[in-house]
Amino acid sequence: MRGEHLPEPWLRGTLTEVSPVIRAVLHALELAEEDVVRWCEQLTDAEVNARRSGLAAFAFQVRHIAGSLDRLLTYAEGSHLSEEQMRVLRSLEHEPVSSREELLSLFAEAIRNSKQRVRNLEARDLGEPRYVGQQRIPTTLGGLLVHVADHTQRHVGEAIVTAKVLLNGRGTDST
Repeated sequence: MRGEHLPEPWLRGTLTEVSPVIRAVLHALELAEEDVVRWCEQLTDAEVNARRSGLAAFAFQVRHIAGSLDRLLTYAEGSHLSEEQMRVLRSLEHEPVSSREELLSLFAEAIRNSKQRVRNLEARDLGEPRYVGQQRIPTTLGGLLVHVADHTQRHVGEAIVTAKVLLNGRGTDST
């Protein structure tokens, strides 16, 4: 986890063995994992599933990131979504998790798998066409990778906001 004295992953001079675009995506995934762990560890099991002030639950945001990473990287690899991925899209993100540890385990596995999948992509293919969704919306491998980083960070930010609202609201009964 990122300590108070460590800079964000992209400023640590790591992953120099991979291309700059791949490196940036990997750093975004590392930062996402550090931030989710940092904020999730402050929440109780009940709080990870709680909704306050009209915000989605922390667990929803984290599970959404995990599922989205899998789907976006499937498109980046030039494949179509499986029936299982479609089932997850329709249901799993809305089911509560049983504990904070379950959520952290699920997220760590998603990040670990995603980082490996990103490393398996070739930087020389960034301009290659890819297609998203059943409508097969055209994009490129590079476009998908930028979206992997952007989308992940956007939802981590939403999870952090939810965590802050929950932490600030401890002891109150507002929903």
